Amino acid sequence: MKALIFDVDGTLWDSRRPVAIAWDRVIEKETGKPLGLNEENITYLFGKPMDEICACVFPELPKEKQLEIGNKCFAYENEYLAEDPGTLFPGVEETLEKLAASYPLYIVSNCQSGYIEVFLESKGLGHCFKGHLCFGDTHLSKGQTIRRLMKEHGLTDVVYIGDTQGDANACAEARIPFVFAEYGFGECEKADGRIAAFSELLTMFPKTGTEGTPARREL
Repeated sequence: MKALIFDVDGTLWDSRRPVAIAWDRVIEKETGKPLGLNEENITYLFGKPMDEICACVFPELPKEKQLEIGNKCFAYENEYLAEDPGTLFPGVEETLEKLAASYPLYIVSNCQSGYIEVFLESKGLGHCFKGHLCFGDTHLSKGQTIRRLMKEHGLTDVVYIGDTQGDANACAEARIPFVFAEYGFGECEKADGRIAAFSELLTMFPKTGTEGTPARREL
C-alpha cells in the first residue's frame, strides 16, 4: 500500500508569525537587541536544517554561539507555538482526515524535536498520522531521515509532499517521488506531481490508490 509523507511548514501550516515572535524574544533576551523578525523576512529560513538556520540568523557569531542561542530559540519556539500555533492551509484538516482513511500518513521535517508534536497536538491531527521523524531526532539530511522513517515503519512505496527545492532534493536522495505544493514557501523546477491547493491530493490519491498517482521512481 502506498504511504504519504508530508513536510510541515509551507505544506500543512504557516507558523511564520509566531515563530518570528518567539525568536525575537529570545534574541532580545540573549543579545539585548531584537532583530525585527517577521513572517516575511524569515520565510527563506523555513525548510533548512537547524544548524543552517542558526548560521543564517547569527552569521557574525562563532558556530558554538550560533547553536547556543539558536537552541534556546528553538526550545522557546515550541513553548510559544503551544499557546499561539500556526495556521493550517485551506483544506488541510478535511483532506488529511479523508486521506488517512485510505493511506498511512507520516511526517518528515528538518525541524527541532518537539515541533511536530506541537503541531499535531495544537491542531488535533495526531490521529491522522502513523509516525514522524525530524532533523532534531536524527541529525541527518532530510533524504536520509526519510529513508530512516521508511525503514522503521517498513515502508517501500511512498510519496513525499513538500514545498521547496530542498524537499525535491531530499526525495531524489531518498529515491522516492515528490509532489510539489505550489502554494507554499518555496519554488521547485521539477516534480513528479504538483498541487495548487492541498485538497487536490484527494484527486491525485483516490481511495483505490491506483489512479492518478505520480510515476513511481525505483527505490
